[in-house]
Amino acid sequence: MADLQDDIPSTTEVGEDGGLPDDPFVSEPASLQRAHALLAAHPVADGYSGLPWALRHLSWYDLELGEAAVDTDIPRMREGHVGALFWSLHLPEGPGGDRATSATLEQLDQARSVIEAHPEGLRLVGTAGQIIDARNCGRVAVVLGPAHATALDDSLGILRVLHALGLRVLTLAGTAWAGERGLTRFGEEVVREMNRLGVVADVSGASPATAARALALSKTPVLCTRSAARALRPHPANLSDELLAAVGAAGGLCMVPLTAEQTGPAVQDVADHLDHVRDVAGPECVGLSGTYDSGAAHPRDLADASRYPHLIAELLRRGWSETELALLTWGNVQRVLRSADFTARAAQHRREASNAKIGELDGS
Repeated sequence: MADLQDDIPSTTEVGEDGGLPDDPFVSEPASLQRAHALLAAHPVADGYSGLPWALRHLSWYDLELGEAAVDTDIPRMREGHVGALFWSLHLPEGPGGDRATSATLEQLDQARSVIEAHPEGLRLVGTAGQIIDARNCGRVAVVLGPAHATALDDSLGILRVLHALGLRVLTLAGTAWAGERGLTRFGEEVVREMNRLGVVADVSGASPATAARALALSKTPVLCTRSAARALRPHPANLSDELLAAVGAAGGLCMVPLTAEQTGPAVQDVADHLDHVRDVAGPECVGLSGTYDSGAAHPRDLADASRYPHLIAELLRRGWSETELALLTWGNVQRVLRSADFTARAAQHRREASNAKIGELDGS
């Protein structure tokens, strides 16, 4: 099986003499050739994929050979230079309901089964170091999460069980303790326990008050796994400049989604949002979120996981430096996960597992 770090050429054009060109990228623009070269060294860490749920409805699939029914498979990830992928455990029908915990557990089981069925292409990881190991072995590293906070059923014990099963990102939204008015005392205890375990907080879709409090409280950088710039497109999940600046000041990471609804219909629109987030939050605080297989429509030229080089080529044409692009694609995610690992190790020496109850802290 080909190593993931091998350059996989795009569709080549047949030369006039009927043969293939010596250089597989000879017909590509210079910026696209540069994009492939850069991504070979600094692959994409994609912040949000709905692949587990999309596969749930297929009677048969093979991600190694390629699967036309989804946006993401191993050949297209190789072509797009995807080195790591966050697998969403969100519930398509919404965060609420009596089965949020069991449905999340079922998705965890589904995700682990998919990874186990594709050992030559995928590897389950839980730390920044394991992502590097997976890449060095030619595998796509899979990080489980984000899951929705309703999966906890207001229990820190369930948080620890989900972490033990592999969960590494949790979205703080839509609960009694993470709502429009911000984090309650119990919500703050949830964030402290997440820091102790190494579970990263995601505030995409959270209220501004919840996002602001999580940024101030968390000892680990906070993620926005699918948020663009509201100044450019007034989507409710996009962030205001004030909140983007707060994300930057706290060392968090805004992962811009490749969706037509949030960013616009063309690759240039996505690049506009990336420019804006970089300028407001800083180059250390911007990342990428494909949101493939999530049911979203994607901009032109970004239809599936193979198309990342086209976005990087556009950013190169705009003057992004190699250092900035290396942070965008890979370095910023690694920084956040390394911080989560370090914070968890330190916190576990200072703090016992919390058994606080929501009724004790927030009242009945």
